Amino acid sequence: MKLLHLIIAIIIFSFCITGCSISTDGNDQQAANHMNDDFPPDMKGFVNVNGNKYEMKSGNYKWERKKGSETEAVTTDAASPSQIAEAFNAISVKPSANIHIEIQDHPKISVYHWYENDRDKEVLLKNNNLSVPSSKGRYIYEVLAKWSNGEVSYTFVIDVK
Repeated sequence: MKLLHLIIAIIIFSFCITGCSISTDGNDQQAANHMNDDFPPDMKGFVNVNGNKYEMKSGNYKWERKKGSETEAVTTDAASPSQIAEAFNAISVKPSANIHIEIQDHPKISVYHWYENDRDKEVLLKNNNLSVPSSKGRYIYEVLAKWSNGEVSYTFVIDVK
């Protein structure tokens, strides 16, 4: 009789230990993985002028990613490039200098000149290079970078001397 009680106690104890260690839906593992993911990514953008590299200031961005059957999306709203430019140290350049744009993972980029508080016109690029205007003054540029799963707006300011 005592042996039967001992066997039943061992079986019940085994079920309790096994039941406590099984995850039924995997949510704990998903939560742990999510904490380690880098989403949204922090994509750095730079302009290279005469061998000197300057980081552009990022503004609005939006990113999407698939997690299983669901899509996760992040969208932000930031100040306009003209507002960002107010706190930006302008890069001093000579008239007609070349500026090379470098952004992580080589997205498709478009560059826009900003005049006062509005986007003025798209600037022509050749191999991610743009030519500085020949007229002296302060110029604000927005670089719109697009990847397959997101986009970021960057701002940089030049002072043509």
